[in-house]
Amino acid sequence: MKLHDVKEILEAEIIVCEDKLDMEVATACGADLMSDVLAFTKAGSLLLTGLTNVQVVRTAHVLDIAAIILVRGKKPKPEMITIAREHDIPILATQCTLFETAGRLYSKGIVSCLPKVEPSSESNRKYVHGNQVQDVD
Repeated sequence: MKLHDVKEILEAEIIVCEDKLDMEVATACGADLMSDVLAFTKAGSLLLTGLTNVQVVRTAHVLDIAAIILVRGKKPKPEMITIAREHDIPILATQCTLFETAGRLYSKGIVSCLPKVEPSSESNRKYVHGNQVQDVD
């Protein structure tokens, strides 16, 4: 799906990098803890968040995130826009909640960037990603 389609599905406003609307995206991650984003998100994914600080853009840059989607009508701080522009990372803003944003995108074919949760013979569930296994907290 193209970022333009994401914009339409979420009735979102493009904040920065409008020239990136032809970018293809297939996965997304929703989180407000950047430590979770760092641990579980893969390159090329959409980052759905309610945070509006520069750490979101810095994290997105490190992980090569396709675009940041701000939820709940949040507006980015000016320094967030500046850094996103410097790193060429699109920011979109939607009035939808994080839950609704994820649901709308999922219903149109965007899937989680998190690996599938597999039942384990142990008491804890585990994320299985290729041959790597991580405990689910």
